[in-house]
Amino acid sequence: MKPSYIEVELYFQARKKVVENKKKKRLVMMMGDSYSCNENTNPPEIVFFDLETTVPKKSGQKFNVLEFGAIVVSPQKLSEIESYTTLIRPKDLSVVSVKSSRSDGITREAVKNAPSFEDVAERIFSILDGRVWAGHNIRRFDCVRIKEAFDEINMPAPVPVGTIDSLGVLSEKFGRRAGNMKMSTLASYFGLGQQKHRSLDDVRMNLEVLKHCATVLFLESSLPSTMHSKWYGSSSIMTRSRTNGNSPCREESSRKSPPTSLSLGYQRKVPYAARGSLGKMTEGVKSLLFKAQGQQPLNQLLKHSHSLLR
Repeated sequence: MKPSYIEVELYFQARKKVVENKKKKRLVMMMGDSYSCNENTNPPEIVFFDLETTVPKKSGQKFNVLEFGAIVVSPQKLSEIESYTTLIRPKDLSVVSVKSSRSDGITREAVKNAPSFEDVAERIFSILDGRVWAGHNIRRFDCVRIKEAFDEINMPAPVPVGTIDSLGVLSEKFGRRAGNMKMSTLASYFGLGQQKHRSLDDVRMNLEVLKHCATVLFLESSLPSTMHSKWYGSSSIMTRSRTNGNSPCREESSRKSPPTSLSLGYQRKVPYAARGSLGKMTEGVKSLLFKAQGQQPLNQLLKHSHSLLR
């Protein structure tokens, strides 16, 4: 007897909750080398932040912070607790371009009436100090710029209790299956839109990229052993186990164009009663994946499973 449409919807809603919880746990595990805490204590909050700066044109010139954006998230649920963003006026306005090469870029006109870094330093300090710092390439760039900015106004810089650099984390755990490790490339790979190069937008995009990577890695690790040879043996699929081996990572040309979406008919064939533990798939889901074999790699198939990914 085929399940009704309502039963199928209930099945996907239940799976969505289960995968969401597993996805969050996977993200914390994925960041484990950079972020750890005592299980008997409340873990510190995580602050994802990003800076937009001027680019030195001559040797000896410094970076000037033009914008700061941050979101504070709960480490248990990765839910947003608070956010803060501000444009920042440098001491010398001439270092800021009159026009920006990007339509939504920061111009001299945009920052001329903005507060100075000294005006917002206390607020930035309160956002960053005593929390886990997270961001893309923050170890080599954003962390250094923050310290420089506080040193310039003779104020103690905020101190993190830990640092999560998503560039390093994703390079190790996710590999270069998206092509390269630029945030814009990763966002495009997961269909999250274009990077705007504005602090708060980039911060939220960074968090979403991490969530999507964690989801893909979790679902890949949950494939039943009976399917491993089928999926891992395909030259069109780059899996975590293969990236840990001797085979070099290669960009798949098929991933440059968006795959076709799954038909509703396939979704309705998935049974509503799951069998066994979370790591096992129902026979209907196995059938769906086998039908997709040869047409779409698993990671591309997951791009269209937004009911599970979000």
